Amino acid sequence: MKAERQRLDKWLWFARFAKTRSLAARLVTDGHVRVNGRRAEAPAKGLAVGDVITVAAAHVTALVRVVDLGERRGPAPEARRLYAEVAEPGEPPGEL
Repeated sequence: MKAERQRLDKWLWFARFAKTRSLAARLVTDGHVRVNGRRAEAPAKGLAVGDVITVAAAHVTALVRVVDLGERRGPAPEARRLYAEVAEPGEPPGEL
């Protein structure tokens, strides 16, 4: 049976928003991650399917909806299946 929630830092690492889990945790603690519009305070925050994540990393800002909770950090195509891009209002879908 698959878990209904997953640690935010673990999911960010599985989804390849950070190269290491410790860097994923630092993204959260440094205030670069929002969950459902609210700043994530702790890397251990529980994440569920359907949550909307905003990641403001140095190289890109991504707005995505959690589609699946990962079980491992796999190749990029596998990681891409963990989320769906969300378009900003007035922005064409597919552009981040």
